Amino acid sequence: MIRLAVLDLAGTTIRDDGAVEAAFATAMREMGEDPDVSLAHVRETMGRSKIEVFRELFDGTEERAQEANRRFEAAFGARVAHGDVEPIPGARDAIQAMRAGGVKVCLTTGFSPATCAAVVAAVGWRELVDLALTPGDGLRGRPHPDLVLAAVLRLEVGAVQEVAVAGDTANDLEAGYRAGASVVAGVLTGAHDRARLEAAPHTHVLGSVAELPAVVLS
Repeated sequence: MIRLAVLDLAGTTIRDDGAVEAAFATAMREMGEDPDVSLAHVRETMGRSKIEVFRELFDGTEERAQEANRRFEAAFGARVAHGDVEPIPGARDAIQAMRAGGVKVCLTTGFSPATCAAVVAAVGWRELVDLALTPGDGLRGRPHPDLVLAAVLRLEVGAVQEVAVAGDTANDLEAGYRAGASVVAGVLTGAHDRARLEAAPHTHVLGSVAELPAVVLS
């Protein structure tokens, strides 16, 4: 019996129409870097904590990584304020169906707490979900299992086997697998294609999160 669904934000429940990549490109240009050079790395690391990605891009130079992350957050925040994010079709209904079926729902992301809160507020989901978690305060980002396990603890779920994880990147799936979730579902609405998702640990590959209630409520 699934008691908790841990769902990624951008690309899984929220459609950003390229806003994340565009914000990365803006940050890199403002830092005096060629964004095209880092684009492949950005795409490969989708789903991970954004500050960790910038640390890799700037070879561990913390000051530049932090500044790039601030510029990314500002650029993405401007797009959120402009209305460039919206729910994936069927995502709201899927969350409502799972909660009506006794499944708690936690959103997770690699964004900062402020950006996560802005996205959730922009789509009117503050009261729709039970919890939203981001890296920080001792929680590592994906592919580490910390966000999933923190959701289990904070929402008082009895066992990791009662958890379903869904995301659009291999890093989402790796985190779910490491956490011991019974359902680890990739969705084809975001950064990684079917071949990339199927190469990662998974139990399902779904067209979108709209198909998840049929899996977790069966």
